[in-house]
Order: sequence, then structure tokens, then C-alpha cells
Amino acid sequence: MIIQFDRLEGIPIKHIIGSPSQNVLHLAYHSKQVKNSSVFFSIKGENEDGHHYTEEAIHQGAVAVFGTSFEYFEVLSERYPHCTFLLVEDVRKTMAKFAKSYFDHCDEKLKTIGVTGTNGKTTVAAYVRSLLTLLKLPAGSIGTTGIWCSHKKLMYKKSTPTTPEAIDLHQIFHDLVTFGDEAAVMEVSSIAIDQQRVEGLLFDIAVHTNFSEEHLEYHKTIEHYKQCKLKLFDQAAAAVINIDDTEMGQELINTFTGPVITYSLTNNSKATLKACNINSKEIGSTFTLLFKDQVYQVEVPVYGEYNIANVLSAIGTALLLNFTIEDIIRVLPHLASPEGRFQVIKGPANQKIILDYAHTPVALTRLLQEVKKLDYQRLIVMIAGIGIRDFNKMPKMASIIEGQADEIVVTVDHPGFHNPNKIIDQVMTGFLNPKASNIHRAPTRKEGVLKALSLGEANDIILLTSGCINGAQIVQGKHVPHSDEDIIESYYVAL
Repeated sequence: MIIQFDRLEGIPIKHIIGSPSQNVLHLAYHSKQVKNSSVFFSIKGENEDGHHYTEEAIHQGAVAVFGTSFEYFEVLSERYPHCTFLLVEDVRKTMAKFAKSYFDHCDEKLKTIGVTGTNGKTTVAAYVRSLLTLLKLPAGSIGTTGIWCSHKKLMYKKSTPTTPEAIDLHQIFHDLVTFGDEAAVMEVSSIAIDQQRVEGLLFDIAVHTNFSEEHLEYHKTIEHYKQCKLKLFDQAAAAVINIDDTEMGQELINTFTGPVITYSLTNNSKATLKACNINSKEIGSTFTLLFKDQVYQVEVPVYGEYNIANVLSAIGTALLLNFTIEDIIRVLPHLASPEGRFQVIKGPANQKIILDYAHTPVALTRLLQEVKKLDYQRLIVMIAGIGIRDFNKMPKMASIIEGQADEIVVTVDHPGFHNPNKIIDQVMTGFLNPKASNIHRAPTRKEGVLKALSLGEANDIILLTSGCINGAQIVQGKHVPHSDEDIIESYYVAL
């Protein structure tokens, strides 16, 4: 399409060098993604400055470049007079607004739900997608487990582990509309908010799950981390808030001015939605739901009290979208869970392999509490140091698991550019007795999974934790294909 850069609404451009219009067929923020007739956004990342790759982008076919260096653009305009150079104050903010316009404001054609919190974002996003679709409001989702429309997983090469970059995000909204979806629920990470990937979006609903220490390798302080999460609610018309979360929940209740539904697992709280009498069954859980002075008996195919809280957040979302509590409860027995969240795989000799990618101290603590409610002979747990996350939390994972499992495997998830053994060393500092005979090291996640499986005997639970399920391990900047499920299947087939 022909883009007239001097007529773009809502996108402040300080200066245009070159032709004010170009035929644009593609948007890119990475020089390797550039195709013929692309607009290239020279964003500054954590490690790289896109301005350094501008000439590469032009050679790849870029016809317009957004950036912040007037002097550099003047030089480039003499070398590449066919190209348009656009000077702006903030490239990331401009990219988000430009992408929204380029993809025809498709976010506004969907009911949008943003989910933020230290733990539970992936699960809540999956529950909301499933619940809304069951209620005949077809919904897609965007997050850690990939990109889903209402009826299948979509094949995208993800730009980030959780919240995509703005160009990818608006492309996904466009695709969801094309598939006939009417809602989109997405995990919104604190880093995504800080990097303005969701700039210009007005969410119909923002969901808050909880708050605890995380991502300090990026934010540096926990206050900056919290403030980034709070910003999501400045972009939301309504909110669902976990009133049990004292770190952030109460602050949101005091400051958010739109319609609010609160939820709690505490019977005497003042929450809108309360769950009590939670019981685990072979097929999931049952609980008593209290809402507007009425009592309802609920059955859901999920495990763990913390997941009941996640179910409540999904119920609150549906209520804010004007579904009745009766219709919601009717479909809850069919609720679908996300990949890798308390996912139980049956092994030989009554073994249970549980995949749950808990990767924070709080999430691991909650997970252990729920796993220990199940019947088992011995508990084997794999934990991992994550090379692309905050190293300071790694010893905490070790201190939580010590004394809680019969066998412990310490491995690495997404080593990045770090030496895997250095990551394991950091985890090991959290053990009081790191040389204990039941603590085992494995320098790759694959070796960790295989070691944990090899330790299993009849009636054991093998719990594989930590990290993200992106279908790959990030090693030396490359995405190496990886699947715990495939490794498990191959291991038992070979026995």
C-alpha cells in the first residue's frame, strides 16, 4: 500500500528526509526480517542499537527507516536517495502506533483482555480463551505457550517469550479477526509494558494475578517492576483483581477507577468472587463459589488451589463481558488448560510425570504444596537455573526444594550466552548440603529430563519444573528445538 508519511494521524514525525511517500508491503524491527518495500524501525534493544543495522536493512529492501539520529540520516540520505528517513522522538512508541494503523486497527475489532502478574499469566490466558470460546465468544490467545486462535494453535516464530513486539502483535490481531475470532487474551509482561509493545492499546479488561520478585535482571529494582505492571491498568476499561495479593492487589483496588471484579480464596474476604471447600479429584477439582450472596457448586478439570484462583479470574473476566454466572458455571467442566501447566503424563508402573514450568520461588512453593496432596511412593523433582533470567533467584529455588523431594535434578533452561555449569553452580549455592547424594547435576535440559526419568521407580511422581515452553532452548543466541514431551515419549518407547 502507498503510505503518505506526512499525513499519518497520531504519529508525530519531527522531520522527513527523502520522498514523503513509499509503497510499503512489510514492517520490520530486525534487519534480517527486512524484505522488499519494508519499513524498518531502528529500535534500541537491551544489547543492540538498530541504527547500526540501518544500511543492512536498506540493502535487504527497506524503503523507509524510522530512527532518532538526524545527522546519521542526513548522511544515509545522500547514499540512498530512494529511501525515506523519518526522524522521531521514540522509535518504539512510533512502531506500535504505526503497526496498529498499518494492520487496520484490528485490536479495536476484538474484545481485548490483558493479563499481568508474576505467576499465572499463561494459565489465566488459557482459561479465559477456553471459557469465552465455550460461551460462544470465539477467542484467541497470545503468550508463553504460543499463539492460538479459538480452535487451533497458529504457527508463528515468536519475537519474544511472552508478549510479542508491536509489529507481530498487530499482525496477530489481524489474523485472529481473519479467522473469525471476536476476542483476544494476551499475557502482558512487565518488560513488554516498559518497552511499549502494547502502546496505543486500550484493553477491555486487565487481569491481575499476583506480584512477587521477578525480572530484576531487567528492572533492577522491584519498585520499577511493580510500576511497569501497574501501567497496564492505565490502558484498561475494566479490571479483575486478586484481592488476596497484598503486594499489588490492594493498590489497584485503591487506584483503579473503572468497573472492577475482585476474587479471593479467603471465605471472609470482601471479594466479588470467593472460592471455598476446594477438593481434589481424579478428574480435577470441585469447589463452592460465592457470588452476590448466592452459593454455587462448581466442577473444573484443573488441579491446585492456585489454579482455582486462576479460574476465578477467568470467571470475573466473563462476568465483565456480560455473561451470566449460570452460563459460566455450566461450561466450566469443559475448561481447557494450557500446555505444561500441571500437565500429567502417565508412565509405566503407575508413575506420574508432571510438567509444570514453575520458574519462580512462589510458583515452585505452591506447586509442591499441590503435588504433595497426590498419592506417590517417592517424589523426584527437576529444577533449573534460567540463563536469561535473574540469577539472584536461582539459589532460592534450591533452598525451597531441599528436603522436599527424594531425588533432585539441577539443570539449565535457556542458558543463553552463559556457561551451563556456571548457572548450575549458582543454583547449587542455595542448598545447605550441595554434595548430598540425592542431588544430581545435568548441564542441558534434555539431560536433566532423562536423568529425572531414569531415577523413577514404581508409583513415583517425577516433577519437571522451571522455564518456558517455547519449543526451543535459547543457546548462544540460537533457538535449538526442544520438547520435554518428545523426550519423555522417546525414553519410554526405548525401554
